[in-house]
Amino acid sequence: MIDETGSGTGETPMGEVATPPPGAGDAPKAELGKRFVAAIIDAVIAVVVGFIPLVGGLAATAYWLVRDGMDLDFMDRRSIGKRLVKIRPVRLDGAPMDVATSMKRNWMFALGGIAQLLAFTIIGLFVAIPLFLVAFVIGIVEIVLVVVDPDSRRLGDKLAVTRVVETDS
Repeated sequence: MIDETGSGTGETPMGEVATPPPGAGDAPKAELGKRFVAAIIDAVIAVVVGFIPLVGGLAATAYWLVRDGMDLDFMDRRSIGKRLVKIRPVRLDGAPMDVATSMKRNWMFALGGIAQLLAFTIIGLFVAIPLFLVAFVIGIVEIVLVVVDPDSRRLGDKLAVTRVVETDS
């Protein structure tokens, strides 16, 4: 597999040989319906977590950022929503998903959480309103790209050099 540098070595930046997750090799792209359901599940999780007093907003924003790269048994390097509908993001270089790649994929979804946190102060409100608008526009662009791109790769996938595929588990 050719990596971002075009070397085709299949090595990660740390030098170890990259092994894609089971079923990720030439797996078909994830169905749009499954991606939508996974996004709704993840949004519900973030909203519920967001209601936790004092730390909820930070925890919800953190979930959006790192949800696809956490190496926890119940998540398996993908969000809870993706796990439930049996899809997963994979790196095109074949390396396993990690937190840094997840943050590249999902930073735009954290903008709304950051805006929400800023909205609790008068000065922050002046930043929060434009940030909400930017997040909304980016969200529309993401949806359009998932629908029109031949591989259903959204902006986050292109930045992180990933795609979302069907899996058996």
